[in-house]
Amino acid sequence: MSNMHNSNELTILIVDDNSINLKVLFSFLRESGFKVLVAKDGESALEKLKEVSPDIILLDVMMPGIDGFETCYRLKASPATKDIPVIFMTALTERVDKVKGLSMGAVDYITKPFQQEEVLARVQLHLRLRNLTKMLEDQNVLLKQEIEARKEAEAALQKLTTELEERVTSQTAELTQALHELQQTQTQLLQREQQLGHDAFHDALTKLPNRAWFMNRLQQAINKAHTHQNYLYAVLFIDLDRFKVVNDSLGHLVGDELLKSVAAQLQTSLRQKDAVARFGGDEFVILLEDIKDLEEAIKVAERIQKQLRLPFNLSNYEVFTEISIGIIQGTIGYDRPEDVLRDADLAMYYAKAQGRGRYEVFDPAMQTVAMARLQMENDLRRAIVLQEFCLDYQPIVALATGKLSGFEALVRWHHSSGVTYPPAEFIPVAEETGLINDLGWWVLQEACHQISLWQQQFPQIFPLTISVNLSAVQLKQPNLLSRIEEILQDTGIPRDSLKLEITESCILETLSWEERMLKQLKTLGVQLCIDDFGTGYSSLSRLHEFPIDTLKIDRSFVSRIGPDNSGVEIVQTIVTLARSRSMDIVAEGIETPAQLDKLRELGCELGQGYLFSKPVNTDKATELIGLMVGNQTPDSN
Repeated sequence: MSNMHNSNELTILIVDDNSINLKVLFSFLRESGFKVLVAKDGESALEKLKEVSPDIILLDVMMPGIDGFETCYRLKASPATKDIPVIFMTALTERVDKVKGLSMGAVDYITKPFQQEEVLARVQLHLRLRNLTKMLEDQNVLLKQEIEARKEAEAALQKLTTELEERVTSQTAELTQALHELQQTQTQLLQREQQLGHDAFHDALTKLPNRAWFMNRLQQAINKAHTHQNYLYAVLFIDLDRFKVVNDSLGHLVGDELLKSVAAQLQTSLRQKDAVARFGGDEFVILLEDIKDLEEAIKVAERIQKQLRLPFNLSNYEVFTEISIGIIQGTIGYDRPEDVLRDADLAMYYAKAQGRGRYEVFDPAMQTVAMARLQMENDLRRAIVLQEFCLDYQPIVALATGKLSGFEALVRWHHSSGVTYPPAEFIPVAEETGLINDLGWWVLQEACHQISLWQQQFPQIFPLTISVNLSAVQLKQPNLLSRIEEILQDTGIPRDSLKLEITESCILETLSWEERMLKQLKTLGVQLCIDDFGTGYSSLSRLHEFPIDTLKIDRSFVSRIGPDNSGVEIVQTIVTLARSRSMDIVAEGIETPAQLDKLRELGCELGQGYLFSKPVNTDKATELIGLMVGNQTPDSN
């Protein structure tokens, strides 16, 4: 042992009325090289200390006669024993005021039953602290003696002597302060220990158990399922739908209140033996234990969804929310909680993909689809770098004359494997991963560049329009206006030649900030079109809020138009609405002459579909324009 005497030169006094404890400590400390003295109570210990001066005292708290606290008080009151370190010993089951003991001068506590390594470590620590303190005191004495000698020998060194005295005083004060702070810290740690243990396994906002706690609980359920044949459990992975909209529109304080209210509702929806935890953000996970079958878990999910559809009154706002739930039953043979949560999370995302506000039960086939989606995401990232995309153009014609009015730009992905993917198969992945930003700018730049080339090549025709789809993700980009302005200036096309198509669902979810963005886009001079109109809800009530130039009738309504004029009611309503607001109308998906005739009769001005042309590449689109120019009469310009 460095900087102190060998252990066989040090003496330990053990004070304990329990002979077994005395025997255990005596044997193991003696084997460790210490000289060991024992006393069975406080009175005999005080008597023994009149004859010997041990290096440290291990003192039991609960003893007959005077207890450990009183014995410690008397030791610290005596000049002969006040500097001997005292470590209290107490059983885990005893309720001992540790702070009281520390404030009386004890340096530490050891709990019973004894752990030899802990006892030896604490004894050695406080022997080392005492030894270091004594060494410092001895050094201080020597320094003071040296100072006094130099005072007497050389008056000229008075200044240096003063500095040395100040250093000694400072070091002594620092040591005293350090020892005081050490005792305070130890006391605070004892007080905080229980609180920290609670905080480590609970969410600060909702006070629910957190991920770490839930993982332990789920592991227990998995282990029980392995050993009890009839034991079934289920996990419900819950995510709030459109929670970000609440945060963005009403603020994070209201969002936090919503999370706390949802947490309270979930707790009241469960049995006492079930568990709910918050995993962070707007994700909650429920463990249903000892259920009869999967149907029981489904009923719980349905009950929770019904309760959470009711409005929450938060900070003078009436807030509505819905949840998507992934359900998994622990009968697939899981060994790790991470695997259970992975599949429950996957089922939840399937529920969101099916329209949100619903639940889905995990099916192993979902993993195959998820892996394929992950592969597509990786391939999509490479495709953007390798520029594997191209644009096709579908003509938009005037239904009354059959003349070409413009094109819709449709992106295609020519995968390195030779497969060509249409937008519907990769745009959702691009939007979810944020890759739509880079891809969307490329599409817009390429489409505007191409329409510029056509307008230069065929100046005799009126400016063709180019329709480009703008996703909800792109609409949220802060640099949207500046980038579009830059593209318009670079390509030099007339601003009203560019028509930005926004889906109806995007319009319905538009917040005030995005609404202002649409109005600012309109001030740039570009045209705005609502794509797939009629497929959403409440469109009519909000249509007047936006500066829309064109409504595009969804192909699902056009396809319903039959030879007998059936299925025209919705189309007629949309046409009437558009006319009342001076909007253009484009019907998409026109495939039969009967549909064309009926749309003309209803007053629909523009259309696109396979009846006119499938989406074609740049060369074929150029040929179509050339044919149109060739068919024009000299006076048609």
